[in-house]
Amino acid sequence: MGNNYDLFIVHGAIQFNKRTAFQRTKAGFCSRRKRRRAKPAVAAGYGAAPHSKGRMMGLTQTKSTAQLKSKPQWILDFKNYWRYRYLMLLFIPGIVWFIIFRYVPIYGLTLAFRDFSFRAGIRGSEWVGLDHFRWLFSLPGFWNVFRNTVIINVYQLVFGFPAPIIFAILLNEMVHLRFKKLVQTISYMPFFLSWVILAGIMVQILSPSTGVVNLLLRSIGMEPIFFLGNPRYFRGVLVVSNIWRTVGWSSIIYLAALANVDVEMYEAARMDGASKLKEIWHITLPSIANVITIMLILRAGSMLADNFDQIFNLLNPAVFEVGDVLATYTFRLGLRNMEYSMATAVGLFTNVISFALVIFANAVSKKFNDYGIW
Repeated sequence: MGNNYDLFIVHGAIQFNKRTAFQRTKAGFCSRRKRRRAKPAVAAGYGAAPHSKGRMMGLTQTKSTAQLKSKPQWILDFKNYWRYRYLMLLFIPGIVWFIIFRYVPIYGLTLAFRDFSFRAGIRGSEWVGLDHFRWLFSLPGFWNVFRNTVIINVYQLVFGFPAPIIFAILLNEMVHLRFKKLVQTISYMPFFLSWVILAGIMVQILSPSTGVVNLLLRSIGMEPIFFLGNPRYFRGVLVVSNIWRTVGWSSIIYLAALANVDVEMYEAARMDGASKLKEIWHITLPSIANVITIMLILRAGSMLADNFDQIFNLLNPAVFEVGDVLATYTFRLGLRNMEYSMATAVGLFTNVISFALVIFANAVSKKFNDYGIW
């Protein structure tokens, strides 16, 4: 749900910024045109001829410089927001969702600094300061879980982030519209299935005895591989299955950006003898660089956020050493062991690092290509 609203808000903000930039350009052009028309009258010192009865023919006062100036920028911004007020209403569900599920629970972060008790409640629980964090960092199992989380997210960033970009470019190059719509529909379908169903499908496909993948391996003379029970392949299964589920849905934002690329640039490149790869490298990618940058910054903020549903449904004792992540670790602490303060401390630690990564990624992006989320 959160990812859907992130895509929705990013896409809406991009479209609204384009309209706002167009309105600002139009307002600036109109104001300059008015000033050019008014300059001859101001220079000559004459105004328009009086046309009302009872007025004497003569010179009229010229307009003051302040009247010729364009309106303040905040007035233009307010007018743009008001003009698109019905579009702005589309942000209300996302804003309400964020307030209820993101901002209201912030008060619960105080559990990380208290020795929580059901009988005393949050406010009545004893304040222990940073004791939970000291005990957490002293646990040997925590750093193994932390390392697994970072490694899996690095794999997801390297292989998973470019996948929807490449898929969107391939769809954009398709000529047959019916086939393009069919591919899009098929690619969107896994996103609407829960990981409980998808995990069952993955178990059947990768089964060492009846799975399709191992049947193909046997047909070429190779030994079957227990992908979900071998620590060497488990992280790769997580990455591939996540790409399979999200590649279609994540490509929507890039397809929307590709729809705004000027077709005349491609025609000019073809006239100059540019190949298809050169068109993609020199026209397509630079045209959607701002969207790619924004999505990369948001992705950097989730480097310690793992997909609990996916890992929880695929994890088993054989791959526990390489598959146990912060989400499953927090689940065991909070629900199985009922150590709610410790689980909150793990979550707060993850969120602080994620926030720092977003700040760092945005600063680097602004330094190199002037794109950022603020």
